[in-house]
Amino acid sequence: MMFNHTDGNPVLELDDEQSWQLLDATKHGRLVVSVAGEPDIFPVNYLTSDRKIYLRTAPGNKLAQLTINSRVLFETDGVLSDEAWSVVLRGTARVLTNSSELAAVEEMGLKSWVPTLKDFYVEIVPTSLSGRHFQLGEQPERVI
Repeated sequence: MMFNHTDGNPVLELDDEQSWQLLDATKHGRLVVSVAGEPDIFPVNYLTSDRKIYLRTAPGNKLAQLTINSRVLFETDGVLSDEAWSVVLRGTARVLTNSSELAAVEEMGLKSWVPTLKDFYVEIVPTSLSGRHFQLGEQPERVI
């Protein structure tokens, strides 16, 4: 994907469409949850569909925390030799329990990366989205 930094600024604010293109093309990120003011972060693999994020999880801290407080952050990024980008999604997470929803997400083929049982599917519906693209390079000389 090409990003046009027309004004020479090495930081480009991405629109929602550009951000979703990056989310759709990436399969790993970090889920941030918070309970009683204590944040926690988990690396996850995921899929996107209909502008929602889907992931799998097992019983444990991640599942317990997002059921206590469904407000989450999701972040994914990429770094290449001369460019980088980051997308942050704020949203509401819920564990899928409806059989038709479970069947639909199972058809997406979301597999766990590690050989563990992850029987719970989580859907994150976005409330806001922000993305930035960076042109990498040396810090410019300061003009005095």
